[in-house]
Amino acid sequence: MAQWERLRQLPAVYTQQLHELYDRDALPMDVRHYLSAWIEKQDWQRAARDHNWAVVLFQVLLEHLDIQHSRFVQEESFLMQHNIRRYKQNFQRYLDEPWVLANTILWFLQKEKEILDKADLPEQVQFLCIEQESMETSSQHDLERKMAGLRNDMQCMEHTMLCLEEQQDEFDFKYQTYKMEAVVDEAVKQERIKSFQILINKLNECRKSTLCDLNKLLARSEDLIFILLTKELTEWQRRQQKACIGAPDSVCLNQLESWFTCVAGCLFQLREFLNKLDELEGKLSYDGDPVKAQKPETFSHTLILSYDFITQPSMPQGKGPLVLRTNVQFSVKTRSMINTELSHLMCIFFYRSLYACRYRRFNVLGTKTKALNMAESQSGGMVADFRHLTLKEQKSGGGGKGVSDISLSVTEELHIIYFDTVFEYKGFSVELQASSLPVVIISNSSQQQSAWATVLWFNMLSQNTKDVMYFANTPAAPWPQFGEMLSLQFLSATKRGLNDAQLEMIAHRLFGKQVNYDNCKVAWPKFSKENTPDTFWVWFDGILVMVKTYLEDLWRDGLIMGFVSKGKEKSLLKKKQRGTFLLRFSESVIGGITFSWVETTMTGEPDVKTVQPFTKTDLSQIPFHEIIRNFQIFEADNVPESPLLYLYPDTARDEAFAKYYSEMSGDNSPYIKYIKTKLVFVSKENALEARSPMHSDMAQGEGLEPMKGLFGEAVGESWLSLLSHLAENLNQTNRSPFEFRVTIHDFSLWCQKSMVIVFR
Repeated sequence: MAQWERLRQLPAVYTQQLHELYDRDALPMDVRHYLSAWIEKQDWQRAARDHNWAVVLFQVLLEHLDIQHSRFVQEESFLMQHNIRRYKQNFQRYLDEPWVLANTILWFLQKEKEILDKADLPEQVQFLCIEQESMETSSQHDLERKMAGLRNDMQCMEHTMLCLEEQQDEFDFKYQTYKMEAVVDEAVKQERIKSFQILINKLNECRKSTLCDLNKLLARSEDLIFILLTKELTEWQRRQQKACIGAPDSVCLNQLESWFTCVAGCLFQLREFLNKLDELEGKLSYDGDPVKAQKPETFSHTLILSYDFITQPSMPQGKGPLVLRTNVQFSVKTRSMINTELSHLMCIFFYRSLYACRYRRFNVLGTKTKALNMAESQSGGMVADFRHLTLKEQKSGGGGKGVSDISLSVTEELHIIYFDTVFEYKGFSVELQASSLPVVIISNSSQQQSAWATVLWFNMLSQNTKDVMYFANTPAAPWPQFGEMLSLQFLSATKRGLNDAQLEMIAHRLFGKQVNYDNCKVAWPKFSKENTPDTFWVWFDGILVMVKTYLEDLWRDGLIMGFVSKGKEKSLLKKKQRGTFLLRFSESVIGGITFSWVETTMTGEPDVKTVQPFTKTDLSQIPFHEIIRNFQIFEADNVPESPLLYLYPDTARDEAFAKYYSEMSGDNSPYIKYIKTKLVFVSKENALEARSPMHSDMAQGEGLEPMKGLFGEAVGESWLSLLSHLAENLNQTNRSPFEFRVTIHDFSLWCQKSMVIVFR
C-alpha cells in the first residue's frame, strides 16, 4: 500500500500528528494528497545532492500542478483552482535552488515514515513480529572498524617482513662477497667493516621495529578475541537458546563467521610472520639480536576461535529441538566458524554430563566421524551433517540403570552431546571440543510434553549451557520472562504471539488480581511436573496444539480473543449490542474453545450466554468457522435464528469469517453429515461455577450422568431416551431443519441450564 494511503488509514491519534506536520507551508497537504503517487516514486535523495536532477523534478512538479489545475477547472472547483495556482506561485521561489525543495519534500517523507513506524510499533511489540535482529549496533560498528584496521596492519606487516628479508639478504650478499674478495688494504678493510656495521645496525633497528609491530598486532588480536569470546559468542549462545524455544531465528551466523574467520586468518598470518623471523634468525644472528630476546611465544588462540556452531539435535517428527527419543533417529549439524578450505576431521561421541552424578547413560549409534565440507551447507560455511543417529541406553555396572543422587524425573534429566574435532591447517594441528545445548532423552511419546516443558524452562532461565544439574534446585521464573516464553510458543507455531491483554489474563490466572505482575514468579512444579495432569503447561500446550492444528488461520487473523477471563468477557459483551460474540479458550477443558454472546432480556438487560467448549474431536469433523456459521437457536414463533451477529467489537460475522466458508451451504455443505443432529449446552454466564482448580466454562449438574456426543454434549439418561424417541419421529416426517429448545426448570439440579437440540 502507498505510504500516503497508509497514513490516511491510521487511528485518530496518529492522523492528528499528520495534520500537525502539514500545518507548515513548505509542502501543502493538498499538493501531497493529489500528487502522492508521483511524489513517492521520485528519488528525492538524489535530487537533494544532484542539481541537474533537482531541476528536472522541479519542472515536472510544476507540470503536475498545471494538470491538477486544469482538472479542477473542468470540475468547476473554484476553491481548489485558487489553491493550486497559489501553491505553484509559492514554489517559484525554488527556481534557482530546486535542491532546497527536494530536501524539503524528503524531510516530509521521512517524518511521515516516523509516524508510520510509531503506529506500527505497538502491534510489533504486541504480537512479537520482530524482524531478525540487525548486528549493526554501535559496538559492532566499532568491532568492524577494529577488524578492518587489523587487516590493513597485517598487509603493512607483510610488506615490512619483505623489506626485512630484503635488507637481510642485502647484508648477507655484501658480506659474503667481501669475504670472497679477501681485501688486503687495511684502510679499505676498515671502511668496509664500518659500512657492514651500519648495515647491521639498520637491520637490528628494523628487527626491533618489526618485533614491536608484531607485539602490537598480537595485543590487538587478543583484544578482538576477548570481545568475540566474552561478548559476541556469549550473546550468540543466548540467541541460540531463545531460537530453540521459538524466538525469531537471529543467530547471525554469517556475521559471526566473518569475524571469526578474519581474526583466525590474522592469527595464522602472525604465526607465519613468527616462523619467518625464526628462519631469518637461523640465517643470521649476532650479539644482542632482538629476535632471540624479544620474539613472542607461539600462541594458541586459534584453538578457541575455531569454536563450532551446533545446529541443536532434533528428531524429524519431534515437537522441537533438544528432545530426543531412544531408538528414534535424530540429526545434528556442526558448522565451523572459520570459513576456509581446511583439512580437518569431525568426530562425535556422547556423554551423560560433565558431572559425576549417576544419570542414565547412552550410546550413540550411527556415523561417528565426518569431515567438514561445504557441500552439506545451504548457507555457506564448513559443515558436517550427522543424520540417522539413534540413542541406546547403557546398562550400569551392576546390571541395572543408573540412579541419580538427586530424585529427578526422566524428563528433568539433562544430557549433552559432545563433538571432538581435529583441526589441521598449514601444519598446525590441535584437538578441539564443542557441545550441544542440554537435551532431554525420552523413551515414550507420552513424555514428549513434559520433556519440551523442561527444554523451555531451562533455555528461558539458564545461561550456563553446561549446567546439567539445573533441575536439582530449580529457580522460579519471573513473569516478564515467563510471559515472553509463552508468547514465543504461539509466535513460532502460528506466526502470531500473545498481546498484552492475553498475557494479563494468563497472569491473573496464575497469580490472582495484581496491580503489576512484573515482580511475580512462577514455580517449576506449578508450571509442569510429570504425572500431574492439571499443571499450567498441560492446559496451555493443549490450547497451543489445538490452535496450530485446527485454528491457525483464525488465530493469525486476530479473530480469536482466546485468553480472556469470564469476568472480562462479561464486562466486554454487556457493553455491546445484541448478538455480539467473542471466541475464547476453555479454562476447564484441555484443548477446548467456546464462544459467548450477549442477548437482551424482556426487561432490556444484557444477558451473556456461553456454549459448552468444542474440542479436537469436534474440530476434526467440522471446522470451527462452519460451527459458527451454522449455529442457531429458536427465538419467538419457533423461528431458528443465529444469535452470533457481530464478532467483538463490532464486525459483522460473515464479514469476519466469509473467506473461510465452504462455497456450498445447506444440504450441499460437505459438513452436513456432521451437523444433522447437534446437542449443545447453552448456559447463562452468571450460572457458571467452578468445578476444578481451573475455572469452569459450563455449570455441572449434580448427580448428572453425562453422555458424550459429537460436540462433547452431556444428557441425563432419561432425557436421552426421550430425545432419541423424539428425533426418530421427527426424522420420519421429512420436515425442514428446525431447533427444539428444552428448558430444565429444576434450578437446584440443572443450574438454569438450557439445551439446544438441532435435528435434520
